[in-house]
Amino acid sequence: MTEFWVFGYGSLIWRPGFDFVERQKARLAGYHRSLCIHSHVHRGSPERPGLVFGLDRGGSCVGMAFRVAPEGWDEVVAYLRERELVTNVYRELTLPVRLEDGRSVRALVYVVDRGHTQYAGRLTVEHAAEIVRRSHGQSGPNVDYVRSALDHIREMGLRDNWLEAVVRRL
Repeated sequence: MTEFWVFGYGSLIWRPGFDFVERQKARLAGYHRSLCIHSHVHRGSPERPGLVFGLDRGGSCVGMAFRVAPEGWDEVVAYLRERELVTNVYRELTLPVRLEDGRSVRALVYVVDRGHTQYAGRLTVEHAAEIVRRSHGQSGPNVDYVRSALDHIREMGLRDNWLEAVVRRL
């Protein structure tokens, strides 16, 4: 690899937690952003799981791509594995993404493992809002996470009608 990119679609958009040398909006084909993962650690507990984003198959997702300097590759991968693979609900893949400037690059991406027990699947707006309202984890209230995600998605000039409907019910 001559370049190392990371694709963020949830909290990585606004809080990557690692140094990068370039950042661009990017589109990943074949997966969409979804509140499809029961969080037992950061936004919920095993007794009262919250919901966090995953990339689920189908459609496409606009997120943020971060290019990491070569000297930081190992450190960033170690950091992301510690952050994203806490319960192994994500699969680490390298997939092509299309940058806003038109370039196509390969990026490290974390997609949901549909066979994992934390996979929530497709939820109704009402059910998702109910789960989010009542959940709190090590990183704080689930409501804060979902509202912040929507704010940052909007700042990128994007709309997510389903997520907006969930937030209206919070």
